[in-house]
Amino acid sequence: MSRPRVILKLSGEVLAGPSGSGIDPAVLGSMAGDLARAAFDGARAGVVLGGGNIFRGLGAAARGMDRVTADEMGMLATVINGLALRDAVRRAGAAAELYTARPLGPIGRPYLRDEALACIDGGALAVFAGGTGNPFFSTDSGAALRAAELGCALLLKGTKVDGVYDKDPAKFADAVRFDSLNVDEMIERKLGVMDLTAATLCRENGIDIIVYKMAEKDAVYRAALGEAQGTRVTAR
Repeated sequence: MSRPRVILKLSGEVLAGPSGSGIDPAVLGSMAGDLARAAFDGARAGVVLGGGNIFRGLGAAARGMDRVTADEMGMLATVINGLALRDAVRRAGAAAELYTARPLGPIGRPYLRDEALACIDGGALAVFAGGTGNPFFSTDSGAALRAAELGCALLLKGTKVDGVYDKDPAKFADAVRFDSLNVDEMIERKLGVMDLTAATLCRENGIDIIVYKMAEKDAVYRAALGEAQGTRVTAR
């Protein structure tokens, strides 16, 4: 029986490692190794990357930059991360393709749904960059959009903590972790797992969300196989 088709949302900040910016070769290599190993074991996965380790459009807009320009720069930052991940996965011995939301010539393939489906179902890793291709949308929304378009069963979001809590566990010792909840509860409680657009897309298309801790051993490997351990946010 084939594995479920899944989308992994990975933040750009994770790629930065201890330095907090740029791309840490050790972190990139570990992530790529997990993804390549998952591909060898039958994963049918796509990855949507953020770009916050290089440039955050929303932060730049808050400091006075034109919002559309800032978001376009942020989209380009995700392409840089996508190129790095594609290269690292290939060096780890697995097949990978980079798809960009806007045409970027020889840098990556322009995103076409049928091509991306063939890539994933053929056992290669599909790396999606450029968000939705439009300003004013987060990379979480981009991940939810790709998951809906590609008929994915799960959207797996890697974070710094091991699931969804009722408040920030880094600040509150009495924070309570949820084993499961549904999207409506997540929205009503304002838990900040992802923005409203992304959450609504998942709910309307029957896509469950799993929030897991990326730093745990084999976490990305298990996520690519649809087996991550964390809080499950059900669509219904």
